[in-house]
Amino acid sequence: MSANTFGHLFRFTTFGESHGPAIGCVVDGTPPGIPLSEADIQVHMNKRRPGQSKYTTQRKESDTVKILSGVFEGVTTGAPIGLLVENEDTRSKDYDDIKDSFRPGHADFTYQSKYGIRDYRGGGRSSARETAMRVAAGAIARKVLGDAVVIRGALVKMGDIAINRGNWDWDEVDNNPFFTPDAESVAKFETLLDKTRKNGSSIGAIIEVIASGVPAGLGAPIYAKLDADLAGALMGIPAVKGVEIGAGFEAALLSGEENADEMRMQGKDVAFLSNNAGGILGGISTGQDIVASFAVKPTSSILKTKRTVDSKGQNVEISTKGRHDPCVGIRAVPIGEAMVACVLADHLLRHRAQCG
Repeated sequence: MSANTFGHLFRFTTFGESHGPAIGCVVDGTPPGIPLSEADIQVHMNKRRPGQSKYTTQRKESDTVKILSGVFEGVTTGAPIGLLVENEDTRSKDYDDIKDSFRPGHADFTYQSKYGIRDYRGGGRSSARETAMRVAAGAIARKVLGDAVVIRGALVKMGDIAINRGNWDWDEVDNNPFFTPDAESVAKFETLLDKTRKNGSSIGAIIEVIASGVPAGLGAPIYAKLDADLAGALMGIPAVKGVEIGAGFEAALLSGEENADEMRMQGKDVAFLSNNAGGILGGISTGQDIVASFAVKPTSSILKTKRTVDSKGQNVEISTKGRHDPCVGIRAVPIGEAMVACVLADHLLRHRAQCG
């Protein structure tokens, strides 16, 4: 299987399957001399790990990360950084009854069509379990970027319920199981998810990621546009079906004068009067906050019976049992943060390589 590596100068390669003994990754391109410990990575792994509330899968994984290489006496050496997370709570028998059937909305049919073989246990390589290693790589990317760059994500919509942006409070994000910045939305999301789960169904969500402190000049105007790379990184997260930068699709509804981010001098610095561009113009960062949002589809593994076909070409019906997220978008928040961090770290190193 090809294409398991992401990035250019800052790059990582992931390996492992959902129900295998472990998952891991190798991060390459990290400059030497950067302080790094397992605790620096674990704090982000803990945000993504399953089983933290009744609103996510009840699979119990500590997601304890081990650094295997690339760090000596507390700092990076410049060598590849090997990371490993053992799988602790696999229940492969949950998939025995449906191993020959293609789950609607999943990659079962396409994997079988492409490779002629697939790991039916939780989706194998196509499982969102792999994203734990993206979060680990993202933690290292944050160290490359430095403390001046702050990357934060939040759930801003679940189903047809959107947050009240007037209540936005970043401190609230870590106080609830939904990563929402609007405290008033928590009860609404709880009611919605309880109803959805009782119906044996699932629901989608929209996540917004904001990167502050990004210097102007990252990216390139043609084939390495910063917004294009961000869009590709976020679109590559499992279950993501749409990405917007800045105003996104809403920009099509604005007039030219409304959409243009006008500028004025503020002392010796250029100040923008709005940020419809999401902090990126012509593929290059402006120095404003970089704003990206992405839509996560409803979890495909649901109890409700659905029509499908099996590997023998027969029409069958399927109900997916086991432990699954009623809204996979909840745990996508730290994954989105990680992918934004990896793109920015890669572009920072590429910028230094060309421009010094």
